[in-house]
Amino acid sequence: MINGLNERQQQILELLNAEREVKITELKELFAVTEMTLRRDLEKLESAGNIRRTFGGAILMGRDIALQDRYSLMSEEKMKIGKKAAGLIQPGDSVFIDAGTTTLQVARYLPPGMNIKVVTNAVNIAAELMGKQIQTLVTGGMLIDTTAALVGPITERTISGMAFDRIFLGATGVNIKHGFSNSNLYEAEIKKVAISQAEEVNIVMDHSKFGAKELFSFAPLSKVHRIVTDQLPADELLSASEESGIELCTQ
Repeated sequence: MINGLNERQQQILELLNAEREVKITELKELFAVTEMTLRRDLEKLESAGNIRRTFGGAILMGRDIALQDRYSLMSEEKMKIGKKAAGLIQPGDSVFIDAGTTTLQVARYLPPGMNIKVVTNAVNIAAELMGKQIQTLVTGGMLIDTTAALVGPITERTISGMAFDRIFLGATGVNIKHGFSNSNLYEAEIKKVAISQAEEVNIVMDHSKFGAKELFSFAPLSKVHRIVTDQLPADELLSASEESGIELCTQ
């Protein structure tokens, strides 16, 4: 048992290790305690750095969680976000799609044969586009196994020589003070370069990322044109986003 956790909190953590995500409604049925008690449990687990609370539940906390584990987190929300984001792309567009499980869904919902050019630094997104008859350019670079991302100076030089109509980036967190952030320094640097080369910046992220802050900030709110998400953020972040000119697009 982890020091400082009671038996129920330990069981919640074990459940998160297995399922990667829990809902308070499910925990109420499982433990037969009040919602307030469970919220205190989740607060303690979050303060210990084990989890991140979300609206109505919690997800397991971790840095660079492996792709196969991340696929199961908010999977339904990510599919809907990806479908909505893909619908924003117009024929003739030059598009950059960066690495991530939500950005992967953008590629997945692009119709075969669409007259666009896609640049990506993610090998799994390139694989997703194979066979779709969509012109695709894969940047070179150093491969990060856990995220299938290509990063580093080669990647940065490739992207810095391009001009994009629209880009679609993932983010690990967003808050008012630090803007959009990511848990990996190298991926954050690629996002910065892509933003500098884009006419329109789209962030695709589910609501569990709202209010969260990771170590590496890659853009203030003012640098982003649109957030495609599954539900609107809380009032304070919602107001700050709107004041910064961000369009909030829900599926």
